[in-house]
Amino acid sequence: MRKTLSVLLTAAMATSMLVACGSSSTQATTTAAAPAETKAAETQAATTAAPAETVAEVTEAAKAAEANGETITVGFAQVGHESDWRTASTNSVQSALSKENGIDLQFVDCDNDSAAQLEAVRNFIQQGVDYIVIDPIVSTGWDTVLTEADDAGIPVIVIDRTIDDSDKYVSWVGSEFTNEGLAAGAWLKAYVADKGISEVNALVISGTTGSSAQIGRSNGFDKYVEEEKWNKIDEQTGDFTQEGGQKVMESYLKSYEGKFNVVVCQNDNEAFGAIDAMKAAGVSYGVDGDVIVISFDACTAGLQKVLAGEINADFQCNPLQGPDCLNIIKKLEAGETVDQKTFMAEPWYVAEDKLKDIAYTNNSGKEVTEPLVVVDQAVVDAAY
Repeated sequence: MRKTLSVLLTAAMATSMLVACGSSSTQATTTAAAPAETKAAETQAATTAAPAETVAEVTEAAKAAEANGETITVGFAQVGHESDWRTASTNSVQSALSKENGIDLQFVDCDNDSAAQLEAVRNFIQQGVDYIVIDPIVSTGWDTVLTEADDAGIPVIVIDRTIDDSDKYVSWVGSEFTNEGLAAGAWLKAYVADKGISEVNALVISGTTGSSAQIGRSNGFDKYVEEEKWNKIDEQTGDFTQEGGQKVMESYLKSYEGKFNVVVCQNDNEAFGAIDAMKAAGVSYGVDGDVIVISFDACTAGLQKVLAGEINADFQCNPLQGPDCLNIIKKLEAGETVDQKTFMAEPWYVAEDKLKDIAYTNNSGKEVTEPLVVVDQAVVDAAY
């Protein structure tokens, strides 16, 4: 059931803004942080802004297509609703793949249930949708269902997390999770050196086990654990939730009281839970505290914690992938080639104006030096 939106193509091809949420081309090998001299708020705002005339063109074209009964149907199987990041990701896709843009979006919240997500994708195939968008809960177990989609002639777009056991999808849009972990390790190495801290005893609250975000962030950070001979005391999953982060931290406080000086949380919501647990236990943390707190995602609430000095460093994972999905669909509708991979641009945020940048070898083996953005209220106001 291929429904072509020819009336939308001209407008869509003119919209480089649709990839303006910070993506680079498939040739990109590293996430690109905002230039040090550029205000973070301006950088962040630029990732979401779109020319008014382009929006108007797409909307008018969509109305004409709808009048002719031409609508593209898209099935979206989302991980769940476990975090602020996930909410922003869902909102981004729903906003871009909208009725106004000529899309009939069928959305399923899979509630972090891998079996439910596979079932949702199979239902999309049976419905005969035109495209399927998947944010995979885990990175394996996909080959059979993606083969079914391929046999049905339905292009699959993967966002955020990766799929490791199948190549039967047309494009992936997301983050280089290993680089996020490497950047966190590089920052901690420089930060403890600046502070004169000679010993690192770290506790890690990891994300959902087996997800590409968890694997990449753990692998990247662990490279520094090994090279710097840091003591990683323990690593347990908080499943990317605030409740999970608090429960793991409460357990850590019982088992390792007074034995750690770093807590690494693999997303902001876990960090919120860990902070609540440390606060209740009377443990000082953050800037000038006894425990350094590292987080990932850099959502609005996370950056508020950085501004308040409760989180020392927060490494952004950009969730605004919806415009990229729309751009990919429009290109495919036009018979154009799409990039196999699109990496989101992501700055690294810190609470203190002590380090200007960090240098490390990224996951592609390239030596990079990337700026650190000191969080102020303008940064928080511009966050997702």
